[in-house]
Amino acid sequence: MGQLALAAKITHVPSMVLSEMPGPRHGTRKEAIDGHRDISRRCRELGVDTLVVFDTHWLVNANYHINCAPHFQGTYTSNELPHFIKNMPFEAPGNPALGRLLAQVCNEQGVETLAHDDTTLGPEYGTLVPLRYMNEDQHFKVVSVSALCTVHYLNDSARLGWAMRKAVEDHYDGKVAFLASGSLSHRFAQNGLAPEFAFKIWSPFLEHLDRRVVAMWQDAEWRDFCAMLPEYAAKGHGEGFMHDTAMLLGALGWSDYDAPAEIVTPYFGASGTGQINAIFPVTPQSGAAVPAPVASSARVDTAVSSRL
Repeated sequence: MGQLALAAKITHVPSMVLSEMPGPRHGTRKEAIDGHRDISRRCRELGVDTLVVFDTHWLVNANYHINCAPHFQGTYTSNELPHFIKNMPFEAPGNPALGRLLAQVCNEQGVETLAHDDTTLGPEYGTLVPLRYMNEDQHFKVVSVSALCTVHYLNDSARLGWAMRKAVEDHYDGKVAFLASGSLSHRFAQNGLAPEFAFKIWSPFLEHLDRRVVAMWQDAEWRDFCAMLPEYAAKGHGEGFMHDTAMLLGALGWSDYDAPAEIVTPYFGASGTGQINAIFPVTPQSGAAVPAPVASSARVDTAVSSRL
């Protein structure tokens, strides 16, 4: 019925917004912004009606959650970096029907998920920054998914992604894009050193690790990458414990995925963190390689865990 038309790993660095303003940072994130607009253009050409964003700035301490309010509108200031994003207006149509459908199928597949359509909860900036460049004209409906998951298993997140694709393909009448909104390494520069690291990675180790991962993506080494993801998320300071990445790869077939990533915005440094815009081509997948849901009594040392 429906179609997952596009899948991508995207940046949401607040310096993109800062780079719009007059001053020394003006224009410095043009490549990242252009990458978002290119992804938006491709979504439009493919007939996408809804952007489903796996947001690593939406922190949750139990269950998985979907913000599928009918309409989003407000003014946003980041509590984390209020000098980067302040008084930013936003507006976008939501998609309550799709959000409820995604939650329903996730629950049927053993991943407890709650859809929130009657809510005053606004999106976090992992959703709002991409929308600023991808959806300025409110062309797309929007659904936001919690992906800063503090006590969750990565294989449950992979299964959630797989179930969400199943929901779209089996029950939805339309086309969607899945966007994993988060960085690679996410070790911010130490306090007082942020200006020095505005365009750099925090350490040579993290930069080499990230660059090797990007090469693996381009070479379609997904089986090896999925096997190393829990350790990479921990030792590489992955944003949101890289649950957004697990969700995206779950939707694409997990370790059976076989397509090379297309780099839209080359890897870059931002305040010590490693960033990228990359499209993961959508291919047919059976879901056979996606991990089974983890029972609540499962031992942490025998299951893939984000609590590393």
